[in-house]
Amino acid sequence: MSFQAKQAMVAEVSDVATRAHSAVLAEYRGLTAGQMDELRTNARHGGAYMKVIKNNLAKLALQGTEYECMSEAFKGPVILGFSLEDPGAAARVISDFSKSHDALKVTAISFNGQLLPGEQLDRLAKLPTRDEALSQLLRAMKAPIDKLARTTREPVAKTARAVAAVRDQKQAA
Repeated sequence: MSFQAKQAMVAEVSDVATRAHSAVLAEYRGLTAGQMDELRTNARHGGAYMKVIKNNLAKLALQGTEYECMSEAFKGPVILGFSLEDPGAAARVISDFSKSHDALKVTAISFNGQLLPGEQLDRLAKLPTRDEALSQLLRAMKAPIDKLARTTREPVAKTARAVAAVRDQKQAA
């Protein structure tokens, strides 16, 4: 790889790191090229960015970003995943993929500038997507309004039911 290609790769990864919500580092030793392609395809569809990069270049790319804390975790052949759409995107992609491919092992996770062990992957993967979080927020905001509407509507409905019952009783008699 030429010096210019290395510079371009470092710049690309650094740019993605500044826009990312979280990062996942996984060792891919034992995966075939076809399986790696499948992982990258899943990442593209899942809102994540995956890159196999040399450890020294990755350390250079992450300098000055909130993912610099991952520098010590770069050992062996690793793939670096960034969540671009929501904080759990890369974690979900890797978690789903690792269920059917035991060779993929998560070594480190970075979220909000904190380095987390690979065992925390499921915790990050279970975070809601942006759309899910917005729907939960709207549901929470709408609940008091719905309750107020039911509460103010109930006395009128109760009166209407009482009048209808009296009417039915008089008609029956």
